[in-house]
Amino acid sequence: MKFSKKRLLAAAAGAVTVGVVLTGCTGFGGGGSSGGGDAGSGTLTFTTWAGDSEATAFKSLVKQFESEHKGTTVKLNIVPYAQMYSDMDAKLAAGNAPDIFRVDYGNLGVYSSQDQLLDLSKYMNDEKSKFVPAMWEAVSYKGKPYGVPHQTDVSSLLVNKAMLTAAGIDVATLPKKQADAWTWQQFGDVAAKLRAALPAKQYPFVYNWQQAGAPRWLSWLFQANGALLKDDGKTPAIDSAAGAKALDFTKSFYEKKWVPPTSSPKSSVYADTTFQQGTAAMVFAGSFLVPDMASLAKFDWTAIPMPRDARGATDLGGNALVATKHTKNPALAAEFLKFMVQADTMSSYCAETNELPTRTDLGGDKITFKIRPDVMPVFVDQAGTITPGDVKQLTSPSMAAISTALQDQLDAAFVGGQSTKDTLAKLTTAIEEAAKK
Repeated sequence: MKFSKKRLLAAAAGAVTVGVVLTGCTGFGGGGSSGGGDAGSGTLTFTTWAGDSEATAFKSLVKQFESEHKGTTVKLNIVPYAQMYSDMDAKLAAGNAPDIFRVDYGNLGVYSSQDQLLDLSKYMNDEKSKFVPAMWEAVSYKGKPYGVPHQTDVSSLLVNKAMLTAAGIDVATLPKKQADAWTWQQFGDVAAKLRAALPAKQYPFVYNWQQAGAPRWLSWLFQANGALLKDDGKTPAIDSAAGAKALDFTKSFYEKKWVPPTSSPKSSVYADTTFQQGTAAMVFAGSFLVPDMASLAKFDWTAIPMPRDARGATDLGGNALVATKHTKNPALAAEFLKFMVQADTMSSYCAETNELPTRTDLGGDKITFKIRPDVMPVFVDQAGTITPGDVKQLTSPSMAAISTALQDQLDAAFVGGQSTKDTLAKLTTAIEEAAKK
């Protein structure tokens, strides 16, 4: 899903088009590649958005690829995230899109279902087994890969140690792995204890469903063993016992004043900001925020797993790298994509950016993360709770419309007094309408 990342947006908004070979223009570089079909030589254009650490990593890896493939040039174009998809859509329509581009998993299904991307099946027959099954599902459409899972980021729970200690919670016993994660009941007990101990203007926790992050609510639905869609990927499945359980539990966050009333899905205040300011004792936050937390949160904090109910679950963040269908050098494009997800290159990229690997051979102890390496294994472990079934739903071509409906209806339920029954019924209708488009 296309989650808003304010630091990335801020960094990318001031970015200029850069690269190993400068294109001299803003926006996207010229479409297509030059050179023949030989995978060992030619020119590729690669367009992405990037924060500072990502830009550094991309430029370094592009240089490495060029050095290993003599006669090859990769023109790297870094553009603002805000213009990425509108410009890409225009370039694809005009037939002059770049050879390779970056896309978040939630949007990838839109492009693959509309026959805009290169089918990588014949180039990557042996690649599937190298990746976490859920992440391979994220780049697949109707059983065929249309990209490579470059990295992911997921949410875990960050806690302010001093605030928990003051409420009588022993931080030495906090869970560190999914096997020891709090149940919903245990999480509720901790929240209740914090509510009793904290001043009225401080809160036990804050959830990160603001600013286009409403689909993160689905983590609770999946934890309750519920589903958004049935196996056909179109029929609504949310109006269920699990759907009602997840919605009732999350509505109680506001009813019991466990979260700030201004932290609903339509709020303009990010959850991590509330945590950094000391207004909340805990925050659900993505791994990509660890560097910001390390520099902005002026207190001792750590990361623990998200709570679990029938099972563990989290959100699906991160991005794939894809080649456009009409690239003039598909073999070279595929070679570059494979290079970007090799074990050594993925390890290097994730260490630099504090993002998470998607390969099965890169566990939490296999990467030396640049910032707060002590907490990153929690996020790597958390990523293992994403199932292929979750991914299939989260990458539905209808997800953009469903996301808007989730924001509207969850906000109405949490702070507008709308009943659970009405909320599930309206979400069902919205999903049916989205499937028709």
